[in-house]
Amino acid sequence: MQAYLDCVVCLVRQCLDASRMLTDKIEIQEKILRQVLLEISSMSFEQSPPYMALKVHRLIREIARDGDPYKEVKELFNRVALELYPELKEKIKGSPDPLETAVRLAIAGNIIDFAVSGNLDRNEVEKTIINSLQQPLAINKLPQLREAAREATSILYLGDNAGEVVFDRLLIEELQPAAKITFAVKGHPVINDATMEDAVATGLTQVVKVVSNGSDAPGTILELCSPEFQRWFKNTDLIIAKGQANYETLSEAAEKVYFLLMAKCPVIARDIGCQVGDMVVLHKNRG
Repeated sequence: MQAYLDCVVCLVRQCLDASRMLTDKIEIQEKILRQVLLEISSMSFEQSPPYMALKVHRLIREIARDGDPYKEVKELFNRVALELYPELKEKIKGSPDPLETAVRLAIAGNIIDFAVSGNLDRNEVEKTIINSLQQPLAINKLPQLREAAREATSILYLGDNAGEVVFDRLLIEELQPAAKITFAVKGHPVINDATMEDAVATGLTQVVKVVSNGSDAPGTILELCSPEFQRWFKNTDLIIAKGQANYETLSEAAEKVYFLLMAKCPVIARDIGCQVGDMVVLHKNRG
């Protein structure tokens, strides 16, 4: 998916959010913003939004000399999600369709996305959880995903954000008996995307094999991922891709990719064919 002019607004807001997390000094925030605006002015809109975001966040980290501006919010939402986990696990156990409930909760966890909103709090997460169990799936390829997971002998699950990975764990625990699952995290910090540190902190590594994709890009830009990860991607039977950035980078990828996300951005909602706030289980059949 290529970028749109609207994406610039989001990139600038991400820049402001990150710079304010790094420092209270206006002069440093201004320096970061000016250099990011200069970088954006020369970018091609034929590339994907996550590729543009990659350049912006690399520049922010370089200027600030800070490897992870979002470290504190990632740790906060890991804790929040872990506190919610026991209650959510009980909801799945008591559900007439545990897999569907786990899918809905996994999508609800996608609200923990600081690429879209820098003002998220626990109340918003809990409200999203309640809504996720009630609202219809705007695009519902869950029956196809259910069958694909049943037939697969290997599943590659592409994670998105810190905190959200606890919600992914709920789904993995429902899928786990059906196939060998590998969960992928980012190789280096970018925005609030999950890294190996988050997988360890949330106990995900005790449930499933977790690997690094070797990249610091939002989403999954395959050519920037490690050769080992590229082999996993190519050879696995089924890929579950979480979140908007994975959709942006993989929407033209192989048919074995299923996208689980909440549409939080008008540009992405328009590209998918849904409304902002919709929950989707999407499969782009090329046949």
